[in-house]
Amino acid sequence: MAFVENVKESYNELVHKTSWPSVKELRQSAVIVLIASIILALIVWLMDWCFENIMTFVYGLL
Repeated sequence: MAFVENVKESYNELVHKTSWPSVKELRQSAVIVLIASIILALIVWLMDWCFENIMTFVYGLL
């Protein structure tokens, strides 16, 4: 009986108490996440490239 009660309460909260973003808000958030992901990927790539060049230089001296 407790399981059925829990499911009913969960459904009620999902339908009546949850505020869902509009399509416009969802698109804006998706664009922001996409841009942030691209920027972070570029930063990681740049750091990797710099360390690769530094290590190539260091090992070239040995």
